[in-house]
Amino acid sequence: MSNTYDHIRPWRQITRRKSRQIMVGAVAVGGGAPISVQSMTNTLTPDVAATVGQIKSLEEAGADIVRVSCPDAESSLALAKITKQVGVPIVADIHFHYKRAIEAAQNGAACLRINPGNIGGKARVREVVKAARDHGCSIRIGVNAGSLEKELLEKYTEPCPEAMVESALMHVRMLEDENFTDYKISVKASDVFLTVAAYHALADAVDCPLHLGVTEAGGLRTGAIKSSIGIGSLLWAGIGDTIRVSLSADPVEEIKTGYDILKSLNLRTRGVNIISCPSCSRQGFDVIKTVAILEERLAHITEPITLSIIGCVVNGPGEAAYTDIGFTGGSAGYGMMYGAGVRTGKTANADMVEDIIAQVEERAQLLRDQEKTG
Repeated sequence: MSNTYDHIRPWRQITRRKSRQIMVGAVAVGGGAPISVQSMTNTLTPDVAATVGQIKSLEEAGADIVRVSCPDAESSLALAKITKQVGVPIVADIHFHYKRAIEAAQNGAACLRINPGNIGGKARVREVVKAARDHGCSIRIGVNAGSLEKELLEKYTEPCPEAMVESALMHVRMLEDENFTDYKISVKASDVFLTVAAYHALADAVDCPLHLGVTEAGGLRTGAIKSSIGIGSLLWAGIGDTIRVSLSADPVEEIKTGYDILKSLNLRTRGVNIISCPSCSRQGFDVIKTVAILEERLAHITEPITLSIIGCVVNGPGEAAYTDIGFTGGSAGYGMMYGAGVRTGKTANADMVEDIIAQVEERAQLLRDQEKTG
C-alpha cells in the first residue's frame, strides 16, 4: 500500500490559486510549483563561518530558500563568500539603503527582499531593478503591518488589510514601471486576522506569487500555533506559494514547523509522519515516551513515510490500515506490527522501538532505490 497521502479524495483536495511563476535561484515559486519552505539566519552575516554553518543546518532540515540580513556593506559583501559554500538560494534582506541591494545582487543573492518605497525614490529603484535584472535576481516586496507608510496610517488611522494591500500595490507599480515582473509579495502582520484578511484581498488583486507568514508570531509553541492557523487557513484556501514560519526559536524549528503545516494539508511530504494517540489508561505501553524517542531517532529520514503508533486495539488496526508501518499496543507485553495495512506479526513492547526503526529504515531505503531506478 502506498503512502496514505497519495490517495487524495475529493474532500481532501485544495485548489491552489493560479499565479505566474518566478525563480529564486533554482527554486521555482508560483505557477503550480511545490510550496517552498524558508527560514532566516540569525547569525551576524559578516561572520561567514557561523552563517554558512547555520544555512547548512537549515538545508539539512529541508529549507528550500534561506534569507540573510544585509544591513551594512560588510554584510552584503560577505554574501560573495557565503553563497559559494551553500546549496540553497539566498535571499538578501534589505532595508532603506539601495546600495546594499545592488551589492547583494552582485555578490550572489538569488532574490532581494525590499520595500521599493523606502530605498529612495524612482531613480534608486531603477538602479536596484537593473542590478536584479543583470544578475538574475527576483525581488520580494515585503509589506509589514508594523512599518506601513506614514501617509497610509494617516489615511486609514491604523494598520488594516486595505492599507497593507495599497502599500503592496504601490510598490508593485514602482517595479512594473521599470518593466520588472519577477517579483513576489508578502503582507505580514503579527495579528492572525489582519494577516489572513490582507492576503485574501491581495490574492484577488495580483497574479504574482505570494510569500506567506505571520510575522513576529512568538516563541516555539505559541508561534507555531499562530502560524499554523494563519498560514494553514490561507493554504487551505489555495493561497500561497512559499512560506516562512517566524519563531523566536532556533531557525531549524521554523523549517520543521513549515513542513508540518504542509504535511497536515497534504501539500508536501517530507520525512516520517507519525500518527499517534494521546495515550490513556488503555495503553499497553508508554505512548508519549515511545513517540518522543521515535521522533528523535527518525529525524534524519527525508523519505515520505507514514507511521502509526497507537496504544491499544480500539483505533490501532484502523489507523494501521492507512499507514505504511504501524504498531498497535496490547496489554500482554506485546503489540501487533503492520506493514501497508497488513498485520505482519507480534513484537514485544521491549523490542518495539528497534523493530519499528528497522522497518522505517527498510522502507526509506526501498523508496531511495525506487527513486534511483525511476
